[in-house]
Amino acid sequence: MLKTELLEIIANGENSGVEFKRDDLRPEALAREIVAMANLRGGMVLLGVEDDGNISGIQREDLETWVMNAIFAHVHPMLLPFYEVVSMDNDEHVAAVSVTMGTSKPYVLRHNGREDIYIRVGSTSRLADRETQARLFATGGLLHSETLPVSGADLDTLDRARLEDYLLTFAGDRELPATEEAWLRRMVGLGFMTEADGRAPVCSIAGLVLFGRTPRRFLRQTGIRWMVFDGNDKSYQALDDTLLDGPLVGRFARREGGGPGELIENGLIEDLLDRMQGQSLVSAEGEDLGDGLRRERIWHYPPDALREAIVNALAHRDWTRNLEVEIVAYADRLEVLSPGALQNSMTVEKMLAGQRSPRNTTIVGVLRDYGYVDARGMGVRNKIVPLVRAATGIEPTFDATEDYVRVVLPRS
Repeated sequence: MLKTELLEIIANGENSGVEFKRDDLRPEALAREIVAMANLRGGMVLLGVEDDGNISGIQREDLETWVMNAIFAHVHPMLLPFYEVVSMDNDEHVAAVSVTMGTSKPYVLRHNGREDIYIRVGSTSRLADRETQARLFATGGLLHSETLPVSGADLDTLDRARLEDYLLTFAGDRELPATEEAWLRRMVGLGFMTEADGRAPVCSIAGLVLFGRTPRRFLRQTGIRWMVFDGNDKSYQALDDTLLDGPLVGRFARREGGGPGELIENGLIEDLLDRMQGQSLVSAEGEDLGDGLRRERIWHYPPDALREAIVNALAHRDWTRNLEVEIVAYADRLEVLSPGALQNSMTVEKMLAGQRSPRNTTIVGVLRDYGYVDARGMGVRNKIVPLVRAATGIEPTFDATEDYVRVVLPRS
């Protein structure tokens, strides 16, 4: 790092990714800042800089060894920081201790027999609350939130007809469970229900979302919020603002010899697509008659790309976030917003390159059985991007933050 670069960072002050410290701090105090930054998006601690930005310089001898020992002793899992010293005026030196966003969240501060999880909130490091801890565990792959139990959601909460179709068509069952007890055992075995502490099984989030008749009755963040605005932002009056609820998968007739046939009953995805057809900002009837003497429908967005973006938002969302998937049509674009950050070390660049890192493996597996999910898991690279580019001449955009993943499809 150049001196001019460091001076610019100091001039901008402390923030979520920059912390100033004298070098006479205690080792656990340094470790706390490193933990908090690794649990967010990474950052740097500048040693030898006062809180007000004045440069006091390094005073401690063999500071690099002290820094590494402090981090190895108090940060878990292990992190390898980048350490460098920048020479300033008047023979003063500042040490920059940098870490990238951790891939093994949550990172904890080990001190006095405790393990505490810290996060950055603005320019300060604070203990993570319960909800934030859950998100960190889920992001690090240590908590699979789709397996969590949903209180009050018993076997009768699930659509038995859809379950029967799934067992006979996809799960390989030759006959259906004969008793309620056998049904419960089969649902627990598939991960659609869960049991703990000897209590009666209840639906898992995955089971409720996939097959629940009215999932929002038990879990408010399920479903889809669909909105339409006759303008380019939400300041306009909404033409449609609806919360859609229902099982994620449709019900299909069984083909002779196996496999799904004709759609008998919509799932949540089909309900949304049907509703979209009624909005002129999304699709419209063409002037020409099709083979069935009905006017063919013209979509302002490639249907396969639109469907892929919707399915991805539902399949990979973070269930620790108390928000619905939100899909909004504007005059010039359509946005699909999925709650939660990208899973683990996944980035937009990796996603566009075709890397896969499913968060909800049970949900994704069932959606793949039905054909909702691209079998190779590369729908972004192979469907959304090329189809939108071909239809509009414009690239779709992808935005990933700690709170959401948003896909923006330009209107053709």
